[in-house]
Amino acid sequence: VMLFFDPISGKRKTKSAGTTDPREAERRAALWQAELNSGGGHSPSKITWAEFRKRYEAEHLATLAEKTIGAAMSSLNHLERVLNADRLCKLTSTTISRFQVKLREEGMKDSSLAHHLRHIKAALSWGVKMGLLAKRPDFVMPKKAKGQTMMRGRPITTEEFERMIAACDKARPQDADAWKQFITGLWLSGLRLEESLSLSWDADAPFAIDLSGRRPAFRIYAEAHKARRDTVLPMTPDFAEWLQTTFSEGERQGRVFKLNGLQTGSPITPKRVIKIVSNIGKKAGVVVNKTDGKFASAHDLRRAFGTRWAPRVKPATLQLLMRHAEIGTTMKYYVAQDAADVADELWANFGTKAEVYNIPYNIGPEMNQEAEKTPTDESAEVLTRQTLI
Repeated sequence: VMLFFDPISGKRKTKSAGTTDPREAERRAALWQAELNSGGGHSPSKITWAEFRKRYEAEHLATLAEKTIGAAMSSLNHLERVLNADRLCKLTSTTISRFQVKLREEGMKDSSLAHHLRHIKAALSWGVKMGLLAKRPDFVMPKKAKGQTMMRGRPITTEEFERMIAACDKARPQDADAWKQFITGLWLSGLRLEESLSLSWDADAPFAIDLSGRRPAFRIYAEAHKARRDTVLPMTPDFAEWLQTTFSEGERQGRVFKLNGLQTGSPITPKRVIKIVSNIGKKAGVVVNKTDGKFASAHDLRRAFGTRWAPRVKPATLQLLMRHAEIGTTMKYYVAQDAADVADELWANFGTKAEVYNIPYNIGPEMNQEAEKTPTDESAEVLTRQTLI
């Protein structure tokens, strides 16, 4: 008799080897084991979605960052609501495709849809590794134009930043100074919203300012770092100078940005901060996406930071400043030259070469007319060169 313990129910499963020969029984047991490991003999139809999700949350999601857990749970909730699958085996390529169609019909944008599909894909891939699913369904991700980043916002300009600072008096008349400091801090630091709210003067805080070294820096413990590791990262000189001139020695304790509720006096939640910053952007009239009618957000201030520093430092340095886990993210969103800047550089070099080859920098109708008036051999040769170029 062959036996194994079901990884879902923990129950003992037995099966006759169909032979009395010990060696043959061992050979058949090895074949059955291989079949079980591949998921083929595990009767995946018996695995309920609830059982799978419970294990996934306890064994995998629990080890991830809180924000990642929340995003994954939201994606799995959408899947349950739309498909109402009671068994894991019912999640096939066809049902996943139907899931996408349904969410599009509800008005979900492709960028949000792709976000949910990535989390669902990761969950089912984990199920395959654990032997709970024989094969992961195929996912057809939403297509986008080549080079398109699907960003909902954009970097704001200096003039727009100044308008947002001025709009704090209208949006938050009772605590405008605190919000002016917060928006200025986001502009100068490039911090993510959650990072900015946890940034502290206290040395033992998960995300703190470190002024003890040769240069000011951010010291981040693993629980506050997106890459899940302890690290010390550089701080830009303008942000460091602003911190030291804005906050006196007596103020350098606890949270740097003390955003508290007007009624409760307790720290405002990140969701509430997002709404307030967006409202400030609305009061300032800073629209970052005309299609969606989206006003400037905290992340658009971060985008502005990255855009300002991109032409000034190397990509690897910018990756550290932005705290990106992968250099590819930095290259994709920030290390790019504007077409006008490239054109200026090309024409500047062309002008230098023109002097060597005796070719005028400004080539236009006026020069051609002048050449027609004095059709010398030399001018004809110049025009010929212009035509070739």
